[in-house]
Parts: sequence; C-alpha cells; structure tokens
Amino acid sequence: MRIGVLALQGDFIEHIHMLSGMGVEAVEIRLPDELDRLDGLIMPGGESTTIGKLAVAYGLLDALRKFGQSKPIWGTCAGAILLAREIHRPQPLLGLMDIVIARNAFGRQVDSFITPLDVPALASPGEENPPFPAVFIRAPIIESVSGDAKVLASLPDGRIVAVRQEHLLATSFHPELTGDNRFHRYFTRMINGNP
Repeated sequence: MRIGVLALQGDFIEHIHMLSGMGVEAVEIRLPDELDRLDGLIMPGGESTTIGKLAVAYGLLDALRKFGQSKPIWGTCAGAILLAREIHRPQPLLGLMDIVIARNAFGRQVDSFITPLDVPALASPGEENPPFPAVFIRAPIIESVSGDAKVLASLPDGRIVAVRQEHLLATSFHPELTGDNRFHRYFTRMINGNP
C-alpha cells in the first residue's frame, strides 16, 4: 500500500511518521504526476486558504479532484475544508464531499483542546475501542451532511467532527498529533475496500 500525504503546507510530516510507524509506504505529494501510483491520499491540517492557493499554483487542484472521484482521500482539519462542497466564503475547494463546513469554529489557537470521542467505526474485531483523543486546533466544524455522507463522530453537544462518504473521509481534528493510530488504520481499511 502506498499512501501520499499532500505536502504543500501544514503538518504533513506527522502523518508520514504515523503511516511509516504502521509499516505503510508514505510519500510526500507536491505535483500532479506524483498522484499516479497512489492507493490513497491524506490532506493534512494547516491553513486551508494557503493550501488551496498553492494547489492552484502547482496545477494540483484539478488533479486532486480527479483523484478523489475514484480513490480514497482523507482530509484532516484544513484538508477536510478542502473536501467540502461549501464553506461560506470564496477559496479553492475540491467540492468532493456533501458537507458544509465552518472554518475556525472553535476560536483561535489559544482555544485549542483535546477531548475523548466515541467513534464506533474505529472498532476492530477482538479489540477494545476506547474513546479517541481528538486534538482540535483552530478546527472547523462540519455544519451539515447530505447525500451519501455519514456521520462517524460528534461532540457531546451534537456538533459533527468526522464524516465518511464512500471512499472519502473528513475529520475536524488532528489524529496525527496523537499516539493513537486507529484513524490511520481505519483509512487503510477504506483503501482496501473494507467498510
């Protein structure tokens, strides 16, 4: 399995380390032709406007959109914003997921927090599935889902923070900043065609 991590800006190296620690081949992606031999792609957290502008400058936006029409993409934080159809402001988006996102919904960086999330989809046969330690840093919130999009996790107040739509995954938080690789394992199962 070969998973790319979009490496234009943001915390891509943390995803590389997490995947490598699982024995998965992980490669940094900056140009359209680098998408060709991938089984899946992670778009990391960072600054979504900057990542979008760089994707346009590098000729990546259309290539990413085409890739995501048939192959798995997981967007974390800023990456989730790029996957959305609507974010209430003009900026480059892939528009692949039937989700509406509000940027910086939890405030500034000083308002960052970690909270335990119940995520039943992360359960593996024969293993315990304790709450996932979700790290929120200037995080977006998924305001609504439609079409085939399914909610995987919400905060206790009902705000949606993880969604899957067929082969696409969006999380408002940063699983790569924890020592818990269950979301990365879940994405590899998605790549392998498992529910």
